[in-house]
Amino acid sequence: MITNLLENNNLTLIGKVTSEKRYGYEIYGEKFYIFDLEVSRLSSIVDIIPVMISERLLTRIDLHIGDNVRIKGQLRTHNNYQEDKRKLIMMVFAKEIMKDYSEEKEERQQLEADNDNEREKTVNEVVLHGHICKKPIYRKTPLNREITDLLVAVNRSYNKSDYIPCIAWGRNAKFCQDLEIGTAIKIVGRIQSREYEKKFENGTSEKRVAYEVSISSIEKEEK
Repeated sequence: MITNLLENNNLTLIGKVTSEKRYGYEIYGEKFYIFDLEVSRLSSIVDIIPVMISERLLTRIDLHIGDNVRIKGQLRTHNNYQEDKRKLIMMVFAKEIMKDYSEEKEERQQLEADNDNEREKTVNEVVLHGHICKKPIYRKTPLNREITDLLVAVNRSYNKSDYIPCIAWGRNAKFCQDLEIGTAIKIVGRIQSREYEKKFENGTSEKRVAYEVSISSIEKEEK
C-alpha cells in the first residue's frame, strides 16, 4: 500500500488545447485557471478533459488554442451545490506542463508502430491507489457487455480525499462487482468524458458531460 500521498494519484496526458483559459478561483493569493484539452483514443473518438492550472505555471508557457502539450498531474474532485443538489465535479490538476514535445512525439510515433496499447497509455494514463467507498454497481449493456461502476476514495494532503468515479469492463467488471467497501485497490486506466441526458421531473432534459476513469487493470492491495 502506498504511504506517500503524492504517489496515490498520478496521471499523464498528451493532447491539444481546445479553449482559451478561463478563471477558476483564487486561494492564498494564487489564481487558478481552467482550459480544455482534447485527448484522442485508439478509436477516432476524442475526450475533452478540463484542466486546472496555476497562474505560476502559466508564467513559464505561452498557451494557445491548437498547442500540443504534455501534462503531468492528478485527478481532483469537489462537490458543486446548486439548488440544494450536489454534483461531483472532476478535472485534471496540472503540476507540470510542457509544449513542443518533440522527443515525446517521436517516442509516441515509435510506440504507435510497436504497440497500440502502449501508445494509449502514453497519451492518457491514470494510476490511483485508493479504497472502495461505495458498493459497486454491476450491470449489462443492451449488447450484453458487462460493466461495473466504482467510486474510489483517494487520499491526499491536509486530510482531504478525492472521490473518483471509475468504470470496469468485462472480466474486470466481474472482479469488481464483489469488492467490499473499504477494500484497498490499485487502478491503472484513462480518464474519459461521456455525454448523457439528464431528465427532470417537469419533463425537460439537459445534455451533460460526466468524467470517469476507464479501468484497464485493477488489483487489491494491503491496507
